[in-house]
Amino acid sequence: MTFPSIDLLAIRQGEIKDLAGMNLAGADLAGADLAGANLRANLRGADLTGANLRGADFRNADLRGAILLDAIVTGASLAGAFLAGAVFNHLDLSGADFRGVDGRGVSFVGAILTQADFTSANLSGADLSATDLEEAIFFGAVLRGTNFTNANLLCASLASAVTTGAIFDRACLEGTGLT
Repeated sequence: MTFPSIDLLAIRQGEIKDLAGMNLAGADLAGADLAGANLRANLRGADLTGANLRGADFRNADLRGAILLDAIVTGASLAGAFLAGAVFNHLDLSGADFRGVDGRGVSFVGAILTQADFTSANLSGADLSATDLEEAIFFGAVLRGTNFTNANLLCASLASAVTTGAIFDRACLEGTGLT
């Protein structure tokens, strides 16, 4: 895919930090230095493998189908983002803000999501197997068919969450009220 008016090299090198409103669908941003960047953009299907996204602002961004393997995302805000089909496997997303996200079918396999806030998020069909969700908040979240196999949900808040069809095989549910 070509991006005639966008300097992807400058973006990868961190020379451009305000990407708000840009169409970067399918862009190869692997290894990019986007720490603290405003990424409220169309990143649908973008490759952000190994990117430094520490403290980035993804609020309301379109990350559907994006790949973030080995990315650094600590302190990022993803509230209201479109995450359907995105891959966040094995990332440290401790304390991340996922309030109101559309995360249908998103994959967080093996991710660290301690104290993450998923209030009012739609995670229907998401894969959260083998994740660490200690003290995570799922207040009012839609978790239909979500896979929590082998997940650590110690003291996670699932108040008012819709858990119909969710899979909790071998998950730690101590302190959730679901035990």
